[in-house]
Amino acid sequence: MSGHSQFKNIMFRKGKQDKERSKLFSKLAREITMASKLGLPDPAHNARLRAAIITARGENMPKDNIERAIKKGQGGDAEHYDEVRYEGFGPGGVALIVEALTNNRQRTVADVRAAFSKYGGVLGETGSVAFMFDRVGVFAYPKEKGSEDAMLEAAVDAGAEECLSSDDGHEFLSRVEDFAAVRDALEAKLGAPQSSGIFFRPHNTVLVSDNVGETLVKLIDALGDNDDVQRVTGNYELSDALMAKLAG
Repeated sequence: MSGHSQFKNIMFRKGKQDKERSKLFSKLAREITMASKLGLPDPAHNARLRAAIITARGENMPKDNIERAIKKGQGGDAEHYDEVRYEGFGPGGVALIVEALTNNRQRTVADVRAAFSKYGGVLGETGSVAFMFDRVGVFAYPKEKGSEDAMLEAAVDAGAEECLSSDDGHEFLSRVEDFAAVRDALEAKLGAPQSSGIFFRPHNTVLVSDNVGETLVKLIDALGDNDDVQRVTGNYELSDALMAKLAG
């Protein structure tokens, strides 16, 4: 993968999820419910809820589902989810961070550990790989929003750190403390993003062999199939040939 699309490459792969809409919608609804429970039901006054709704809309989640998840979070009997993070090493020594929302920590950690073990990885202690990553704000826009030069200019005007452009679209990156200000500036100029949020981003990526990469993708897919897992991020880079093979 080219440098401009590395961040797409290291985020949780959505290709398989797109074929399993109900599972994807369930994960999105859980995040919306959690965000609603932790704050106000009005996305204008709840940044996390606003980001969750934007992402859900970008995935064509029905409006009724979104509203139902918001109301569920405000209900007194709303199920409580804990935000948990797991860190470990996948095949080839790739560093992975798994973010989850769970109502049963013991079940989730057992499932995550089993997935790591099955595909040649090992679950580590908290902090074992996090130092290799930064937390950044991310705002995704479609390619047709403008040229790479135009988007770089928009990034500067909005106070973003940088803009990564590829055939998949444009991703603006911001510091966590600038997230709200950059979001508002980008929305004023470009409209609402396809998705946004605060995510982990590796300091550096490592190109893995195709053989290792295929096993790594199986691990990521297995983690993604877990209802509790919201996101998997790693410091890996896959070759163009393997990406084409997986897409086919």
